[in-house]
Amino acid sequence: MTADFPDGTRRVTHAGEAMIATSHPLASASGLRVLSEGGSAADAAIAACAVQCVADPLMTGIGGDCFALYAPAGGPVRALNGSGRAPAAADPEALIAAGLTEIPRRSPHAVTIPGALSAWALLHRDHGRLPFDRLLRDAIGYAADGYPVAPRVAWDWARNAAFIGEDPCAASVYLPGGAPPGAGSRHSQPALAHTLRRVAQEGVAGFYEGEAAASMVRFLQGIGGVQTEADFAAARDAAFWDSPISTLYRGYEVLECPPNGQGLAALMILRILDGFDLSPDLPPAARIHLHAEATKLAYHHRDALLADPAASAGLADKLLSDPVIAALRARIDPSRAGRPALWSEPEHRDTICLAVVDRDGNAISFINSIFNPFGSGLLDPGSGVLFHNRGCSFRLAGGHPNRLAPGKRPMHTIIPGMLRDRGEVIMPFGVMGGHYQAAGHAAFLSGMIDCGLDPQEAINQPRSFAFGGVLEVEAAIPAGVRADLGAMGHRTRLAPAPIGGAQAILIDRRQGVLLGGSDGRKDGLALGW
Repeated sequence: MTADFPDGTRRVTHAGEAMIATSHPLASASGLRVLSEGGSAADAAIAACAVQCVADPLMTGIGGDCFALYAPAGGPVRALNGSGRAPAAADPEALIAAGLTEIPRRSPHAVTIPGALSAWALLHRDHGRLPFDRLLRDAIGYAADGYPVAPRVAWDWARNAAFIGEDPCAASVYLPGGAPPGAGSRHSQPALAHTLRRVAQEGVAGFYEGEAAASMVRFLQGIGGVQTEADFAAARDAAFWDSPISTLYRGYEVLECPPNGQGLAALMILRILDGFDLSPDLPPAARIHLHAEATKLAYHHRDALLADPAASAGLADKLLSDPVIAALRARIDPSRAGRPALWSEPEHRDTICLAVVDRDGNAISFINSIFNPFGSGLLDPGSGVLFHNRGCSFRLAGGHPNRLAPGKRPMHTIIPGMLRDRGEVIMPFGVMGGHYQAAGHAAFLSGMIDCGLDPQEAINQPRSFAFGGVLEVEAAIPAGVRADLGAMGHRTRLAPAPIGGAQAILIDRRQGVLLGGSDGRKDGLALGW
C-alpha cells in the first residue's frame, strides 16, 4: 500500500471485531448498530439492505430480488436464491401475438413476483439472532420521517428523472414538486413505511398476503398484468438454499451462486484468465484487452445458456471443465480483439451489494436489486412498492432455455461473491452494476491476487467493460491506453457514468484484523470496531 496520502484516494478501513461495507452511509450505520447489539452478519445485512430499499430507491427495493452467500464460522458456505418467479398465467405466445419480440422495461410483464423478502425471511430464520422487527426499525423511520438524499443517489436520481416521470404514481413519490430531490434534501415515502410496518408486525406474510398483496395485484392487473394474489402467496416461501459453484484462480477458491445468477460467467472469466500472465508489470492496455476478450467469451455463453436452475442442471460443470476452458482460452489473441463464439460450434444494469463479518466470524455477501435504475418505473401507490423489471431478461422466442414460462425464474445479473484460501473463507465481496458484475468480480479479484492490492486499492482501480460490441472505459484510463486498445481492434468509448460499485471485507486471521473496502464511486462506507 502506498503512503501518498495527499492524492485524496480512499484508504482501506481496519477493524478488529466486526465490519460492514455498503454503498450508502445510512445503511452502513444501521448495520453497524445491529452488529453492536449482538446481531449476526445476516441480521446486519438485512437491516442495512432495508435502509437502502428506502434511501437508495433507484438501486434496490422490496419490490426486487435477492441473492446471498452465507459463510457460518467454521461451516460450509451456503448460496441463497431469492429470485422471483414469473406469474402462473405468464404466456409468451400471447406476448408474441401482441407484436412483442422482447419484454419492455416499463411493462407489467417485466415484473416477476418479488423474491427479496422471501430471501430475507429464510436468511433470518436460519441465521438471525435479533427479532425481525428490530431489523426493519431504521428503514421504517427513514421511510416515514424522511432521510437526507446522498450525493451519488441524487446524481443518479436526476439522470433518471425523465424516466420515472413517465409514470404518474412513481412521479408523485420520486419527483416531489415535479423535480428530483437534490443532495441533502429530505425525502420520505409514507406508503412504503406503512407496508414495512406491516412486514415488521406480521413477518413477510405482510407483503405476500393481505392488504399489500391485494394492492399490488390490483395495480398490476390494472395496467395489463397477469399477476394474482395466489402468485404472491406462493412466493412467500420461494427462496431456497443451494450449494455454491466454485473454481480456483491462482490457487484461491472463488465461490458464486449457481444459475440462474451469472456467477458462472465470473468463474469462466477467471478460469480463462488463469492461463495468462496478469502480473503488475503487464502494460495496462494488454491487461484490459485480456479481460475484455475473456469477458466477451463468458458473456456470450451466459446469454445463450443461463436460465432457471431447473434448465441449467450440469451447466457449471460443463462450462468450467478443462476442455471447454482450453478451447475458449485458445480463441484469445493477446494482441487483437476477437469475435466471441460458443465453445461448441455451430453457434446457437442496477443493484446494491454489501458485505458483513460479525464478531463470531460469520460472513455474508448480500445482493439486492431492482435491475435498471428505478426498475420498471412502475409504483403501486397503495403499498408504496416500486417493482423491478427482471422479467426483461426472459426470451420470448421458442427453444431458448431462458424463455418465459409460468413459474420460471429469469437469468439474473446479481451475484454475491466469496473467496476462500486453503478451505478458509477470507473475503465476502460484491460488485454492483447490472451486467458488469461478472466482469467486475474478475477484475477486482485479479487486482488483489495478481497485483497485490488491498480490497480498497483493488476497488479504486479504473474500470472497463466489454459488452454489446463496445469496450467502455472510465475517464481515469489514460488516452494513450485507449489509443492502444483502439489499435488492437477494440471500439472504445468513455463510460457516461462510473462503472459499477463494490464492497469487500478481507479477513486477515494471522493479524486478527478485518480490512474493508467500499467503492468511492458510491456514497457508502466500510465501518467496524
